[in-house]
Amino acid sequence: MMTSQQMAEKIVEVLANKIGKDIKLLKIDSITVIADYFVICTANSTTQIKTLCDEVEKVMEENGEHVLHREGYRSGGWVLLDYGCVVVHVFMEETRQFYGLERLWADAKDVDISAIVGER
Repeated sequence: MMTSQQMAEKIVEVLANKIGKDIKLLKIDSITVIADYFVICTANSTTQIKTLCDEVEKVMEENGEHVLHREGYRSGGWVLLDYGCVVVHVFMEETRQFYGLERLWADAKDVDISAIVGER
């Protein structure tokens, strides 16, 4: 069983490896009970959203972690994967800007992920 931090970092790594853009890891446990972390990522197309989400689910399953809920998989502009303590949001650029999760969760701690994603 992975800790919420290990899960979040693994998800960031998977998204980075599949060329997800503008990945953010927000630590939200001190401001809400809904999760410990949000992972936010932008995709270039609905096809890439599907690819990114499928890969996250595959790798997390391999690590014994199962998605509890998936939202928006068919609609295309935003997919949410809920792992309980980690919630993954994969957006098209316009949809991400429209919903502005980073703005809504401005009190969250922005976790430095440069060691995970490297120079991309």
